[in-house]
Amino acid sequence: MTRTNPYTLGLDKNDANFVALSPLSFIERSAAVYPERTAIVYGARRQSWRETARRCRRLASALAARGVGVGDTVAAMLPNVPAMFEAHFGVPMTGAVLNTLNTRLDAEAIAFMLQHGEARVLLTDREFAPVVGKALALLGDRRPLVVEVEDDEAPAGAALGEIGYEALLASGDPDFDWRLPADEWDAIALNYTSGTTGNPKGVVTHHRGAYLNAASNVISWNLPQHATYLWTLPMFHCNGWCFPWTLALIAGTSVCLRRVDPALIFALIREHRVTHLCGAPIVYSLLINAPAALREGLGHTLHGLIAGAPPPPAVIEGCEAAGISLTHVYGLTEVYGPAAVCAKQEAWAGLPAAERARLNGRQGVTYPLQQAVAVLDPQTLEPVPADGETMGEIFFRGNLVMKGYLKNPGATDEAFAGGWFHTGDLAVMQPDGYVKIKDRSKDIIISGGENISSVEVEDALHRHPAVMGAAVVAQPDARWGEVPCAFVEIKPGASVGEAELIELCRTLLARFKVPKRIVFGELPKTSTGKVQKFMLRAQVRSTSAIE
Repeated sequence: MTRTNPYTLGLDKNDANFVALSPLSFIERSAAVYPERTAIVYGARRQSWRETARRCRRLASALAARGVGVGDTVAAMLPNVPAMFEAHFGVPMTGAVLNTLNTRLDAEAIAFMLQHGEARVLLTDREFAPVVGKALALLGDRRPLVVEVEDDEAPAGAALGEIGYEALLASGDPDFDWRLPADEWDAIALNYTSGTTGNPKGVVTHHRGAYLNAASNVISWNLPQHATYLWTLPMFHCNGWCFPWTLALIAGTSVCLRRVDPALIFALIREHRVTHLCGAPIVYSLLINAPAALREGLGHTLHGLIAGAPPPPAVIEGCEAAGISLTHVYGLTEVYGPAAVCAKQEAWAGLPAAERARLNGRQGVTYPLQQAVAVLDPQTLEPVPADGETMGEIFFRGNLVMKGYLKNPGATDEAFAGGWFHTGDLAVMQPDGYVKIKDRSKDIIISGGENISSVEVEDALHRHPAVMGAAVVAQPDARWGEVPCAFVEIKPGASVGEAELIELCRTLLARFKVPKRIVFGELPKTSTGKVQKFMLRAQVRSTSAIE
């Protein structure tokens, strides 16, 4: 006899007891509860939460009037300016998906993303006109509507827009009657990976995950209400690790910044009493190595989230000495940015600085609203022993995992095989239950927080007629964390110099992907001809000339 569950009879979801989770709800609350508090600071500009919400609704209204809605994509090629913040709300208010583009990429990559994501509208800034202009030319008659975001702080550049951003907003309704998504599983953002093999993959995230990750940022970092946050992390990176939505949740203040410059950063920290910022290790390295005069007069603790390449202990120690309290987080585009955190234990405070730096440099434990992070055997999906030695792969499971890859069911199925998200990062589980990365599969190089595909760089080197073979690995770098180092084998009887190959790469790749060093010689190979990159990595680490 089938037993009836009494807790399901007549107890259904309805409009009174169920509302889809979406971070768009955060801005409406802050605008209602704290209408006059400052939401955005940019140069002389001060923008309240009431005004910011009205501008976001204007953007949504103007886009909707141009036919943008559910299933459409709006791309943004912007630095950390107010329009980029507003796009995180105004675009999804229409039901459309926001695609933030990496401003460091080349025209071919941008064109691919605009075409693959079928962008209906592109918000852009004249600083990126040379790249965007070439990308639009490659698209031909498939180009989106281009909106020029005006900014007096932008360097000189061509105006590519068919309409200005402020004119677009002026055409919109500040009281636009938008709705939360009918389904919290609806897509909110599209972020492209750096293309570790072939074309980049389009990571699709949803309203539910963005809501929960924004809240996780608050919980894991003990973010206070009305924190003042400096945008040293690009908003194009995993939607700024969901911090546009986090700042709306806590009615905080976003201090916008076009470029990372220690002189500007310290001046803004003092002027606005900035309390929090995020970034890759290079950001903090720049801060702690800046002239002492720049750091004078802070007078308060600065809280920082750090992620990207595992931070060197020297950076963590240096930040501690400079009054910057660091928390290490770990994640990927596919998990909304940070989905694990090196949660600090009280007992660590009494340890020597070097030991604290070692402990704080780990990838840590699961984010509060993520279900699990684990180190598993990639073949059996069984947990590896928590011995700090047995290597496995890092896996995630939970609500902070993407919907999947756009138009790529094969890659999606592969990523989710066995009911876990496969990160491709190799790590150990330490006895206290904290994850520690030991190596990276697929030979990804993380430079200044940006992923670089070794295959892409190798392909560029192979275009030179004198190159027989090329292998690219990560070289430790005091400033960027890692940079590409290329090992090149020349064809018999041919010749080419380092400068010539580097110049070739500069014509084919974004500048940050160009090798910083080239070593000539025969490549070590297995009996089947596969390059033994582990030997090259060992050679790089043992070379005393590396800085």
